[in-house]
Amino acid sequence: MIKAIAVDKDGTFFKSDNTFDERYFNQLFEIMIEKHIKFIVASGNQYAQLRSFFPEKDNQITYVAENGAVTYQNEALVTAHYFDKHLVADVLDLIINHYHIQDVVLSGLNTAYVLDYVSDDFLSFLYKYYYHIKKVSDFKSINQDEFVKMALRIKDQTLLENVMQGLKNKYGEKLRAVTSGNDSLDIILPKVNKGVAIEALLDSWGIQTNELLAFGDANNDIEMLALTPYSYAMANCSPEVAATANYRAPSNDESGVLQVIETYLTQMPQG
Repeated sequence: MIKAIAVDKDGTFFKSDNTFDERYFNQLFEIMIEKHIKFIVASGNQYAQLRSFFPEKDNQITYVAENGAVTYQNEALVTAHYFDKHLVADVLDLIINHYHIQDVVLSGLNTAYVLDYVSDDFLSFLYKYYYHIKKVSDFKSINQDEFVKMALRIKDQTLLENVMQGLKNKYGEKLRAVTSGNDSLDIILPKVNKGVAIEALLDSWGIQTNELLAFGDANNDIEMLALTPYSYAMANCSPEVAATANYRAPSNDESGVLQVIETYLTQMPQG
């Protein structure tokens, strides 16, 4: 029986216009609460951004943010994994000065940081995923925060592949670069991902992985989907996600996640 549901946000739970069917969700969410089903939003997005989409549900939804680097439950930080600051400085130097990539965001525990010369276009792009963003003249000037993720926007596929290979060649097991959709490349700690974070939550709740229902579309969802036999790849997913998940869900633009959840809820025993 399903006791927990984990959903990715972009390309999965949310439609292409960055909205979701709130009325449909609220109807199903009431049933989830009645049946004591845990609901987890697992995303590469910032925690503050995620919670802003679900007002008045902070004590009922658990958030796995920044691709598993931070977990919040009941408005409290449960777990957090930080980068070594010397490593962050070295990686950013490589990205900015060697690969000449300007669309860079550094995710801190307190806020997200961008350089003050970034374009308005990139800022507009970021506000879909980050609630709090601060401009700085130099990433090295930040000294009152811990860093949980670095993210790049790379529209050129060849450059994207070169950067991923370059990071792997130089840093090996010190970090991991994973695509998260929408031209985004996330640089995260090697043993940090949505799957690890969610498995820790399930353990704390006494829930087995085969009691989890999970949905995703991009490669940063793979470990989460691999946790459970009840894994769903969205119709618009990457080839790697399609190979990992056991089932397919309708498109995010058709509220595919909610359709599948409704099917499971209606099959569960009453009371």
